Amino acid sequence: MSQETPDNRQHKSPRGLENDGGLAVRAAAARALVPVITGKGSLAGLDDHQVVARDRALFKALCYGTCRTLPRLEALAAKLLVKPFKVRDADVQALLLLGIYQLLYLRVPAHAAVGETAGAARLLGKEWATRVLNGCLRRLQRESAALQAEADRDPAVALLHPKWLLKELRQAWPDDWRTIAEANNRPGPMTLRVNRRHGDREAYLDRLDAAGLEGRLCLHAPDGITLEAPCDVHDLPGFAAGHVSVQDEAAQLASVLLGPVLAPRPGARVLDACCAPGGKTAHLLEIFDIDLHALDSDAERLARVEDTLERLGLEASLGHGDATGRDWWDGTPFDAILLDAPCSGSGVIRRHPDIKRLRRPADIPALAALQAGLLDNLWPLLAPGGTLLYATCSVLPEENHEQVAAFLARTPDAESTTPGDVAWGRPAGAGRQLLPEIDSHDGFFYARLRKRSD
Repeated sequence: MSQETPDNRQHKSPRGLENDGGLAVRAAAARALVPVITGKGSLAGLDDHQVVARDRALFKALCYGTCRTLPRLEALAAKLLVKPFKVRDADVQALLLLGIYQLLYLRVPAHAAVGETAGAARLLGKEWATRVLNGCLRRLQRESAALQAEADRDPAVALLHPKWLLKELRQAWPDDWRTIAEANNRPGPMTLRVNRRHGDREAYLDRLDAAGLEGRLCLHAPDGITLEAPCDVHDLPGFAAGHVSVQDEAAQLASVLLGPVLAPRPGARVLDACCAPGGKTAHLLEIFDIDLHALDSDAERLARVEDTLERLGLEASLGHGDATGRDWWDGTPFDAILLDAPCSGSGVIRRHPDIKRLRRPADIPALAALQAGLLDNLWPLLAPGGTLLYATCSVLPEENHEQVAAFLARTPDAESTTPGDVAWGRPAGAGRQLLPEIDSHDGFFYARLRKRSD
């Protein structure tokens, strides 16, 4: 079971957290969580340098762990408070959630979870809240079992998901929805992609071993290694020199699916239509001799792609543009297009737990409409006989096999060439669906489509 599921609440915390504490780290975590709990921002770009080095592991554990267990923490907070905090006191609400998380999920001393969390309100300029927080957290200590049992009567609370999303998962995957939710509630493993230009993954395993790091070969991605425990990227042998990158196994399969299309065609003209942050872009360039054009509408994220390629010693034509339009296109057709479409992220919640709060039911049809527009706009840019690989990190049918089925129905010259004889995922209409697996890959969907040349 997960170290952060309701069935196993007293798991081991990251090394060094048992004796850690302090007001500043808890106040900083509360500030970082305010945009998430108010639905106005995410943990993307979370800067752990706002706390001292010794507190950074605790800071990240608090922020991500609180988001991962947010539905349950909020249910318990509602039971502990006589009346909810005012909107302007969202930072105090965040402190309460942080305190509950520490008491139930981290092995920090109870006096630190209560005293340091309540005391952190002073650093937020709200000394009045120290008494309220102290009272709530001490009540949780006294009545923990009863309060948790009462909150967990709601399956959405017990499974740490918003009701609407749990309903979507149950409808889409009646036999797997609970397993998906449990996988979402565990931090994903750290998976590496070995750069073939600098050796194979078997040799890199030896380098990891020499560095005191344990890993195992991925089952499905030929360049993938999963670490037994995450580490700082700068501890990875050859990271700065571009010998290895961090990328989930499911995401690495894009290059596997495009292999039969690109391997026999040196110089093939390829478009990565929504390329940021650049993992798939780089993987294609590591393996194939291609003319790759990488496009993204977000200039800041496009800069990250440029940084990634520079570290790896790779080159591509980078373009700042919107793939729903064509003002960036020079008129020359592409032999292959990778469309890693914007989506709900429902397959990578374990890596981005703030999705549970930030995503809304209305987002799904809006995203599906965007995906359809991207498919329709990019398909004419593909040369006859060319291949478009459609990908999402979603597990919802509306974004995946239903999306592709609708596209095939309105596009006479499109046909599916998604392989059915692979060992990963499961058939899903004209595509293939991977569900998130504990200690393995994220949730992902792929459909490989060919433009008929006759």
